[in-house]
Amino acid sequence: MEALKRDFYERNTKVVAKELLGKVLVHRLPEGDITGRIVETEAYFGNGDPASHASRGKTPRNAIMFGPSGHAYVYFNYGMHYLFNIVTEKKGIPGAVLIRALEPIEGIDFMLQRRKTKKLRCLTNGPAKLTQALGIDISHNGLDLVNGEIFVCDDKKAVFKVASASRIGISVGKDELLRFYIKDNQFVSTAK
Repeated sequence: MEALKRDFYERNTKVVAKELLGKVLVHRLPEGDITGRIVETEAYFGNGDPASHASRGKTPRNAIMFGPSGHAYVYFNYGMHYLFNIVTEKKGIPGAVLIRALEPIEGIDFMLQRRKTKKLRCLTNGPAKLTQALGIDISHNGLDLVNGEIFVCDDKKAVFKVASASRIGISVGKDELLRFYIKDNQFVSTAK
């Protein structure tokens, strides 16, 4: 498993969000690798994107979104959950892709234990669920995903159709279709 190179992330956030679908997110731990196929993402930009943390400029919290790309942007949401994003665009241009859902592949027993559930379908079908299942928290904020213990690798075998919709859990910026997911995948956060 080889990590994606930085130039994969140094592109338009919307393009990266679509192309992350089907790739495999890996968290390398002493207990073994925990992996999942990315099945749902959301794109967030800077200026002009009212739903983005970077919409009002650079702050201590969102500084990672301004680059360099290929780093983790992890933040605490609603005082309850960690969310995992991947920084995109060229340095100085804010952008990040929220990883919304994964299809579990490897380390499933570890994920089930961390999530305290026996339901495989509910293991990683949401952004807070997947960080809990993979053991991702604020200590990973800023981690280099090109050379770190968490990384994304290609899965050239994955075959699927991409669908798009409006982003979830935001009150502004709903007009654009910036959520991308693998059509008919049972692990997408909105799958019934």
